[in-house]
Amino acid sequence: MKLLIEPANKTKLYQEYVDGLILPLKDFAVQSEVYFEIAEIKKIIQNNPSLQIFVNINKNIFNNEIDNLKEQLLQLDNLNITAIMFYDLALLELKQELNLKTDLVWNQSYMVNNYKTCNYYYQKKVNYAYLSKEITLDEIIEISKNSAINTMVEVVGLPTVAFSRRKLITNYFKDINKIPTKKLDILEKVTNKTYQLTEDKNGTNFYLKEVVNGTSIINSLHQANIPYIIMKEYGIESNLFTELLNDTKNYIEGNCQDKNYVEKYQKLGDNTNFFFKKTIYQVKRNG
Repeated sequence: MKLLIEPANKTKLYQEYVDGLILPLKDFAVQSEVYFEIAEIKKIIQNNPSLQIFVNINKNIFNNEIDNLKEQLLQLDNLNITAIMFYDLALLELKQELNLKTDLVWNQSYMVNNYKTCNYYYQKKVNYAYLSKEITLDEIIEISKNSAINTMVEVVGLPTVAFSRRKLITNYFKDINKIPTKKLDILEKVTNKTYQLTEDKNGTNFYLKEVVNGTSIINSLHQANIPYIIMKEYGIESNLFTELLNDTKNYIEGNCQDKNYVEKYQKLGDNTNFFFKKTIYQVKRNG
């Protein structure tokens, strides 16, 4: 099992603790705290030749962006990165059109939820799948057992719950005649949960301001031969994240047998997201 992270800043990448990095590509990624240009990615690869590098391209691509994207894909293909994470299906066509050698990761958020579709994409030469954060541990294991695709499971991080291309924070502050900020916390009254909104040039990101703590399932994932787990730094204090990565590295290398590890990281909170909770859709009757 390999440990990947998505860092929250460019000056500290935690290289000594991890097997690889997820780097969101500037202008072509959303729902991240920092974005990397090609030159920055190239430098990281040169300085860390042993790390696996996954470049995230997880936004809808528009017609006027295609030519720029093609150019960037060709540059990435020459860097020998491990794979490109994609949301827009245009990436499948562009890989074929440009004859790219770089592998792809199916990363369509909540749609990556069953082994049959994973097998379909695997037949299309997509070798990795970033599994949905809305499925259970049992469903994760079922997918892994029934598909040859390399599965990735996000176990720690602030949950991303929505994205809008609209500048919602700017519009809100404009409406109340105040100077806008780039971040805004809001209380959702029905669930009494706090959500954080962040805004950049691509639009508005929505996060549940409650770290998902999946440290307790790492042992089960290890036993099921899940090849990758992912931790995201955003929302976690740097010293705590460093400690977590160091302990997780040792935990994995010791075959996930240290019970103290799980007990120690109860301090991340008790939000296990959907790992032990099925999503059930019910029809609401009129009246």
